[in-house]
Amino acid sequence: MNSGIRVVDFLVLLAAVVLRVASPSTADLSYLLIAGYALFGRERAVRALALSWLLTMLNPGIAPEAPLASIDRYLVLAMAALSVISRSRLEGHRLWSGAVTKVTILVGGFILIHSMLASAFTDISMLKILSWMVALVTLLVAWKELSIHKRNQLAKELFAGLSLVMIASLPLLESPIGYLRNGTGFQGILNHPQPFGLVMGIIGAHAAIRLLSSPRPKWRVILTFGISGAMVVLSEARTAGLAMVAGVALAAAMGPILTRQPLQKILPGLFSRRLLVVFTIALASSMFWVGPFLAHFDTYLGKGAESGGGLVDVYNDSRGYLMQKSWANIEASPISGIGFGISSDFADMTVERDSTFGLPTGAPTEKGVLPVAVLEEIGIPGFILFFLWVSVVVIRSARNGGIEALTVALTVLLTNLGEATLFSAGGMGLLMLILISWSAADYRHKAFAGVRDA
Repeated sequence: MNSGIRVVDFLVLLAAVVLRVASPSTADLSYLLIAGYALFGRERAVRALALSWLLTMLNPGIAPEAPLASIDRYLVLAMAALSVISRSRLEGHRLWSGAVTKVTILVGGFILIHSMLASAFTDISMLKILSWMVALVTLLVAWKELSIHKRNQLAKELFAGLSLVMIASLPLLESPIGYLRNGTGFQGILNHPQPFGLVMGIIGAHAAIRLLSSPRPKWRVILTFGISGAMVVLSEARTAGLAMVAGVALAAAMGPILTRQPLQKILPGLFSRRLLVVFTIALASSMFWVGPFLAHFDTYLGKGAESGGGLVDVYNDSRGYLMQKSWANIEASPISGIGFGISSDFADMTVERDSTFGLPTGAPTEKGVLPVAVLEEIGIPGFILFFLWVSVVVIRSARNGGIEALTVALTVLLTNLGEATLFSAGGMGLLMLILISWSAADYRHKAFAGVRDA
């Protein structure tokens, strides 16, 4: 096959999914399969990491728990890193070239040293930052080294895979399995409504900017935008909805400045007749459903409760208690912080360790607002470096990938204002890193055709 995923690749990935859902005894084998698959090329390494995310995030009503999942994920990451970095070294390429790669290593190196000097849980902090840095650098190098055609084709596969998550979730709308976590928020085939909502928000933002950046938007893109937007509301993931809207709006505002092109050129869909027809039909039909929709949207904002205020009040009710804990630590240690990836209350730390060597394999923390969490954990100097990293990611996304990449990068970053997942390379954060690296990687072959042209 000259384009698209080859049959052998499809069969390997399909086999991994089947093993994951078949039984607990085969669940670990699925990770071993894609870890081996990652060794056979850069594209396959990226696919393996993307599938590792999906296998980890599957709905427990569909897939049983993998007994060694926390270790399996690190194995997939290690094999992907070995595959990508060894190939680049054998071909004589400079691994650390590219603005985003350099600033990623700078931030990661700072946090690594900080973890050794200031963290209350040194081994946990070091493991978290090392896994984040290895994952992101591996992905940045992989995207950079791919040819234009392979890069665009792989990006098409990635977004098609995310759309497949949406499509595969639709049959669960009337099933208790689709609401397994809390009984109200729709989680589809994923393990929680929040990550499902975040994925739908990213799909929606990507579809929206494709509508606006095409002079003749495709009907399937319009349909994707409509379904993903509805899924965001059903998931009750308010952060996802706000990130989707704000990501597109910010990209439209910042795009002409960062890409150095006029708005009419980068967003010709704003003046599309097809989009105008769809908007007119939607507006005309709104008289029949606007009442029920607004009632459901109010429930969405308040998550089933009387919000009693605007968006700021809703946000404070949802994330205020997390920020209060963080601010207390910031006031106590504004320069040194408490340690990377550490819970605001040490008593809340739940650490999973390998039974053989005692190494930490997982230590989840609940941090709602990433900038506040960064300031709390690595202090003011670390926060400044993190702000530098975000700035470089945004600028390079616009310069290297255009308006679509900028929109995706902004949407991913904005989701972390309510769900701090960016540094969680073993969970939802892995998908974030895959999307960030696609958006912002400095490409060896300068011409960038975009996802739609692959």
